[in-house]
Amino acid sequence: MRIETIQTMEDWAALQSDWQALLQHSHQNTPFLTYEFQRAWWQHLGGGEWGDANLHILTGRDESGRLLGIAPLFAAGDKLLFIGSHEIADFLDFIARPEDLPAFIQAVFTHLSGMAGWSSLELDNLLDDSATQPAAQTAAAAAGWAAELETVQPSPYLTIPASLDAYGDMLDSKQAHELRRKLRQAARNPLPVALEVVDSSHSEMAPALDDFFALMTQEADKAAFLTPAMRAQMEAIGAAAAAGGWLQLGFLKVGAERVAAFMSFDYQNRVWAYNSGFNNQHARLSPGWLLMAYMVQWCIDNGRGVFDFMRGGEEYKYRFGAQDRFVQRLTIKRG
Repeated sequence: MRIETIQTMEDWAALQSDWQALLQHSHQNTPFLTYEFQRAWWQHLGGGEWGDANLHILTGRDESGRLLGIAPLFAAGDKLLFIGSHEIADFLDFIARPEDLPAFIQAVFTHLSGMAGWSSLELDNLLDDSATQPAAQTAAAAAGWAAELETVQPSPYLTIPASLDAYGDMLDSKQAHELRRKLRQAARNPLPVALEVVDSSHSEMAPALDDFFALMTQEADKAAFLTPAMRAQMEAIGAAAAAGGWLQLGFLKVGAERVAAFMSFDYQNRVWAYNSGFNNQHARLSPGWLLMAYMVQWCIDNGRGVFDFMRGGEEYKYRFGAQDRFVQRLTIKRG
């Protein structure tokens, strides 16, 4: 397998169609690995998370030139990392078909063994079912390099049931009772309470994103997170997701007012809940409960199989019926 290095934006742009085609058949296919998301992240380097960084994407091709694998990497000091590390992209990985992945990783490691200037390869945000961990550990051992795998945090998800009643049955009795009570309360509210979904085809996406960010800053920790650099990063991600056709803003509306929202990616039959915001003035309605219930109903009505809460073990995710899987970090240290 021939390994080539991409270090300019122009060469990366030329790879776009092949990148997207390969991703559709990759052993892991998440929105964070799309060409659109990766480019948006690189333009802002994680909202300022990284300063001095250099593009170092590795591609693997067979003798005919067919693309077999992509290692979406960048260099920072003496480290090589996934584009998207660490905070902004929830799930990262090599891009390759399942049958090509071990050989691609072996070829990448062979290439790296002859490359100066790096001491560690840090592979963050790997899902625990990724085939990368065993393949990379095998390749590292063959090279005489140390490999350390650690579980970083949970990443819960909800398998969508056949009906909202079935969703209530998935919850424990106390939570199911609360859900039904809050839905009845919403139905009696003087102003109508409803879900509004704004997707990539919507002509008013820009003001809808502004409303989302306004809701996000209602929470002190998220207001602190949303620095000007991070706001620019999030806007770039929103624009990239909209261009890719998989941006979704799910608003809970009370009358004409948007009072709660999920910014999500509607991708590969799964809704990936990327961030959220709530207006605390409507806390009596329990907008988080209502928005989640309405989003479950939307997923049922539109044939989505999973609502993905993504990284973080916040207690509310489990109240809503989520089950666990985990993200891991694999660190390879050169011998």
